[in-house]
Amino acid sequence: MEATSTKPYFMRAIYEWCTDNGYTPYMAVKAAGAAQVPMEFVRNGEIVLNISFGATSGLKMDNDAVTFKARFGGVSRDIYVPVANVIAIYASENGQGMAFEVDLSQTLPEPPEAVQDTSAKKIGLAAVSTQPEVNESPSAAVDHKKTEKKSEKPSLKIIK
Repeated sequence: MEATSTKPYFMRAIYEWCTDNGYTPYMAVKAAGAAQVPMEFVRNGEIVLNISFGATSGLKMDNDAVTFKARFGGVSRDIYVPVANVIAIYASENGQGMAFEVDLSQTLPEPPEAVQDTSAKKIGLAAVSTQPEVNESPSAAVDHKKTEKKSEKPSLKIIK
């Protein structure tokens, strides 16, 4: 019989240590495989999640995965992170915590159906070009540049 991995136990211990000492626990995650995270916030294939009590709802850290609900841009999202995808867990205030090796070659558990159905379907992103269309007239291109300049410099209008 194969021994259970120590990684989820260390993760729970660091989380508890952070909360006991008034620190904010953060979890760095590799956004690959079965991980269900908001992809619009992923940078270089990784995302850092605030997993404090105030930032999450229904946090569950078991031996296979970390699941919870959190708000991103005002929208509640179901998060599912297999333990194998966790890069580190640490206190944001001082950086103390633990980093782990990530081996995504092993078989990862699939997220529950509820998480698969609701996670990334709520928000969609599309590429937007700021360059004028080739078919536009020169005056349209000038108008486009004027609106660009207006958006570059913020202004405040006082209403009494």
